[in-house]
Amino acid sequence: MHPFLVATALVALAEIGDKTQLLSLVLAARYRRPVPIILGVFVATLLNHGIAAALGDALAQFLTPSILNWAVVLSFVAMGLWILVPDKLNENELPQRTASGVFATTVLSFFVAEMGDKTQVATVALAARFAQWIPVVTGTTLGMMLANVPAIVFGHRFADRLPARWIQATAAVLFIVLGGVALGKALHG
Repeated sequence: MHPFLVATALVALAEIGDKTQLLSLVLAARYRRPVPIILGVFVATLLNHGIAAALGDALAQFLTPSILNWAVVLSFVAMGLWILVPDKLNENELPQRTASGVFATTVLSFFVAEMGDKTQVATVALAARFAQWIPVVTGTTLGMMLANVPAIVFGHRFADRLPARWIQATAAVLFIVLGGVALGKALHG
């Protein structure tokens, strides 16, 4: 399957119920200005996932193919299991509205919240696995937007109606299946 499609699907599913999606809900409820919040999430995600993909690409260049294959196997399986652990967001950690507005607040808070997050780690693994930086970053960014824009636009009204556990379980299975595919590649090296 094409890296763009895999990255989009996995990150969109992995983002459901993630702390950055919860942050999107909080920002939408607090500021009630969807356009600068959406643009801020887009910019923060593009920057964050660009750095993550560069790291994944560097790892792919630095590590031997055998070690890289095993690292990808472990990262996909670990991601599959990590997704099953629900995230929580402490609203007190959210920065107050800055002088430069809702956009800057969103970029800063979303970028920092995404550091070390499931979707950032997934981006590193996907970039290392596929060695195609642009399709991976484009796909992971689109996946983040697919999950976060509805959260921003519709806010708290629909958050409780999403079957988050089912969606998280589906994402976990997909990561573990990719881990299995990577395991086959690692074993046949």
